[in-house]
Amino acid sequence: MTALTQAEALDAVWQGRADTGERGDTRRLFNIVQPLAVAASDDLAGATVLIGFACDAGVRRNQGRVGAADGPRGIRRALASLPVHDVAALYDAGDVRCEGDALEVAQRALGEVVRAQLDRGALPIVLGGGHEVAWGTWQGLRAHLDTAGDAGRVLILNLDAHFDLRTARPGSSGTPFDQIAEACRAAGQPFDYACLGVSRLGNTASLFAHAQALGVRYVEDTEMQERHLDNRLAEIDAMLAQAAHVYLTIDLDVLPAAVMPGVSAPAAYGVPISVIEAIVTHVWGSGKLRAADLAEFNPQFDRDGQSARVAARLVYQLIR
Repeated sequence: MTALTQAEALDAVWQGRADTGERGDTRRLFNIVQPLAVAASDDLAGATVLIGFACDAGVRRNQGRVGAADGPRGIRRALASLPVHDVAALYDAGDVRCEGDALEVAQRALGEVVRAQLDRGALPIVLGGGHEVAWGTWQGLRAHLDTAGDAGRVLILNLDAHFDLRTARPGSSGTPFDQIAEACRAAGQPFDYACLGVSRLGNTASLFAHAQALGVRYVEDTEMQERHLDNRLAEIDAMLAQAAHVYLTIDLDVLPAAVMPGVSAPAAYGVPISVIEAIVTHVWGSGKLRAADLAEFNPQFDRDGQSARVAARLVYQLIR
């Protein structure tokens, strides 16, 4: 793990505009973010902790376009100049970095960091990296709940054009939710997975059949447009009512390519950002969100920082 704990490393990422001489509160996120190492207490209740997962191994194994390892840094840079507004505290735990093809090692390390922040009462938000990040985030959340003896039902809510239920091993960016399903089955725990924004043209018939066999609740992208939002939020409310905890994971390729070009697999159709943001804020407002991550931002294919700003906007909704 490489952590941004030294001042010079933190300053290299968290930089922004200073409105010197202006009246009122002109602070931006780079003014308030702190390295996690300076947290004064083990009790971080109510605080948000950012964790980077700098990893391309899963995307490479899944035959995608690599470059997502640079995603965490790009998202932080876009976050830096956003105004503070309602953000009370923000910590940066640095990056878990995957060395070479050591994906499973990196995922376990990520799980340990996520668990540590949950144990302190914080909300961990992981910045990927490919969607293999999900298997690491889940390991941390599950370890935290199991240690606490918490058997409450966990809703896994994935905003994604792809099921990511591939059964091939070793794991990749296309397998994390099948890996979670296996782990749940082995532990005798429910696999409560909903995937919203699925592209019929981005998933084979085999993947649809596997999703149905696992009891996955899914909505295709054609039913995730603005005119469908009220119905989708009502369905999400019904799922939230049955859950004690929520793990929210966002694969940025759920957005249209015109909005989010900087991903491994750009979407020809996609779900409008207004819909995705409404769902994110709705889930955040439920009080049941325990962990979240964003996946697949690839700065190599961004245009004028557009994708980085979109990713940062979604993160902002989770750190308010």
